[in-house]
Amino acid sequence: MCETQASGPCPVLAAVGVVGTEWRLAIIHRLLQGPQRFSELLKSNSRLNAKTLSATLKYLEGTGVVQRTVVSTRPFSVVYSLTEMGMGLAPATRELRVWAERWLAPRLRAVHAPNAASRTPAIEGELPRVVVDPSAARSH
Repeated sequence: MCETQASGPCPVLAAVGVVGTEWRLAIIHRLLQGPQRFSELLKSNSRLNAKTLSATLKYLEGTGVVQRTVVSTRPFSVVYSLTEMGMGLAPATRELRVWAERWLAPRLRAVHAPNAASRTPAIEGELPRVVVDPSAARSH
C-alpha cells in the first residue's frame, strides 16, 4: 500500500487527489482533444451543469492542470486548454481507457445491454461509471 514517505505524500494518492473525480478526469480527457470553450465543454454531456463545470475547471486551473485564456475578441471568449502538466496525463488516461475496455466494458455490455441507451457517460464516447461486483472480479 502506498504510504506517506519521508519525502512527502504518496505520489499515487497525490495524483488521485488531482484527477480523482468523474468530472475532473472527463474534462481532462476532453481537453486532450484540444482547447475548448466553456460552452463546448458544457454541451459535451447533458448531465454536466454549469456550476459543476465551473468549479471543476477552477480546481484544475488551481492545480496547474488547466489553463484559462481570455481571447480578445468582441465579444470576448474564454478558452480552456491543458498545461504541460495536464498533457502529461495523456498516457495515464490512455492506459485507464485500455484497462476499462478490457475489464469493465464486457461487464457493461452484459449488465446494461437492454437499457444501455438510457445511460449517459461522463463525456460522449466514454464508458459510464460502473460499480464492480467483487465476486465477478474473482472470475477473471
